[in-house]
Amino acid sequence: MGLHTAGRAVPGTSPAEPAVSRGYAWLVFALSFGLLLSDYMSRQVLNAVFPLLKAEWLLSDAQLGSLSGIVALMVGVLTFPLSLLADRWGRVRSLVIAAVVWSLATLGCAVSADYGEMFLGRFMVGVGEAAYGSVGIAVVLSVFPVTLRATLSGAFIGGGAFGSVLGVSIGGVAAQQLGWRWAFGIMGIFGLALAAIYALVVTETRLEPTSGGRGGTPGERTAIRSLLPRLFSSVSVVCAYIGSGLQMFVAMALMAWTPSFFNRYYSLAPAKAGVAAGVFALITGIGMIGGGIVSDRLSRRTAARKWSVAITCSLGSLVLLMTGFLLSVGVLQLVLIGAGALLCNATAGPAAAMVANLTPTAIAATAMATLTLANSLLGLAPGPAVTGMLADRLGLLGALQMIPLVAFAAGAAFTIGKLFYEKDLRRLGVLPDVPLKNLEPQP
Repeated sequence: MGLHTAGRAVPGTSPAEPAVSRGYAWLVFALSFGLLLSDYMSRQVLNAVFPLLKAEWLLSDAQLGSLSGIVALMVGVLTFPLSLLADRWGRVRSLVIAAVVWSLATLGCAVSADYGEMFLGRFMVGVGEAAYGSVGIAVVLSVFPVTLRATLSGAFIGGGAFGSVLGVSIGGVAAQQLGWRWAFGIMGIFGLALAAIYALVVTETRLEPTSGGRGGTPGERTAIRSLLPRLFSSVSVVCAYIGSGLQMFVAMALMAWTPSFFNRYYSLAPAKAGVAAGVFALITGIGMIGGGIVSDRLSRRTAARKWSVAITCSLGSLVLLMTGFLLSVGVLQLVLIGAGALLCNATAGPAAAMVANLTPTAIAATAMATLTLANSLLGLAPGPAVTGMLADRLGLLGALQMIPLVAFAAGAAFTIGKLFYEKDLRRLGVLPDVPLKNLEPQP
């Protein structure tokens, strides 16, 4: 039996009608999306200069992977506490401070003298970026109708892929023309400029006049601690966290090492390798947006189809990527890898929508932080680093042939989530056709 619950959410989790005009809502989205681009440009520009750093500082692949993985690790460690702080203190001011920190840290990377200083700079980039994704998406979802959640989530998270395209492509060209230090410098300056514009245009009171931009009513904010158990209130939500994180492992490993893959196996110079890798990152971003749109459309009448979309994307990416990396260098290999890239993170929108639907609005940023935590600890941090360690032993191609296997575990998590979904909705009181006596009281 289908679940006719599209557009519905756990009682108390759906925001009221957005308090801002549709035009201002899209302006908030555009500026938030722009900061997300800056976030990932600063994060992924490193990948474009891997060959240059390896040659100049004689670094191993494991060391290169650690420079990428430390950012995701700090995101994973700090995203929850900083997002909870943003829910209490104010989301907009938190976003602006975060952007300033990661931009200044990126400028610090530009003047680093050795691996240790670069590692410290990347550490601080991670500190600045820790809560941006979760708080930013909470701000975006708060000013749009609930029926657009998967689409907006997919589009917003997809900004990471587009930022990666710009970071790798612009970074590769800048590094070749001006030196790798300028690649970091350009990203840092761009981030600082955009943070200033955001602070001037987006204000706490305009987002939510009744709550100062913190999400929820004043009464809800005083009860935030009591709402935290709702972050793990159902098996399906936990499976969304796990499935999303494991699938992110595949996507981020691919994104981090594609420039080196083209450099080593297609003999492309760093600039051209960065541009080629940028195309595949762009394909990944298109897949994120497409996954969200397809999920929202298919689940208008049957909400469980969000899970079906996620399962299909996980298993599809497994088959396509593994087959692609097993083939010889050539057009067919690139086509299959590109198709796998399209699906490898298309699960992001459906997963974020389900987390938003099943958790309270008052802790929206914290809920997204929990998802980001799973994405970071299961995917963003270990993906590039584990791939680098495998590459030191098996070669980069051998490592990339093994990485897609993680998508099987992601698909299994989404499958379990789908199996428990109807039961969880009934327990949480979302299904309209359930007798009241079968519904558990809501906090």
